[in-house]
Amino acid sequence: MKAFEVQLRYRDRNDESKESTVIIDASSLPGAVAKAAREFVKNLDRKQRFDMNKNGLEIMAKASGEATENESKKSSEATAG
Repeated sequence: MKAFEVQLRYRDRNDESKESTVIIDASSLPGAVAKAAREFVKNLDRKQRFDMNKNGLEIMAKASGEATENESKKSSEATAG
């Protein structure tokens, strides 16, 4: 699993920007975006979801460059034999 930093942002009815940045462990970038979007939408109420659907959801994702501890342990064990 790799760590990805995903930033989600939308504009609400008052033209204010609401955003959230999370670090997600996933095997690929599309998987990380899907997980982050599901978590973000679950925490919105009905009016916020409507605003998000009306104005669009902006997603910015990048690899954080850090592997999780389990992956680094597995790779070090593999090289040790």
